[in-house]
Amino acid sequence: MNGEPVTETTSGALAPSLGYGIALAYLPPAYCDPGQEAQIEVRDRRFRAEIVKKPFLKKP
Repeated sequence: MNGEPVTETTSGALAPSLGYGIALAYLPPAYCDPGQEAQIEVRDRRFRAEIVKKPFLKKP
């Protein structure tokens, strides 16, 4: 990573039930560890992101 592009998101949206944005992307294996931090760029602005396993929301 280190500021260099690694991939692009395949989809993304605001998740009202979670209260924040979520996105999906195909990542190289070196960047797939859950809990790993990343940066995403949306409309020329960078945001902190975290790699997590699906599903984003677990039913009780």
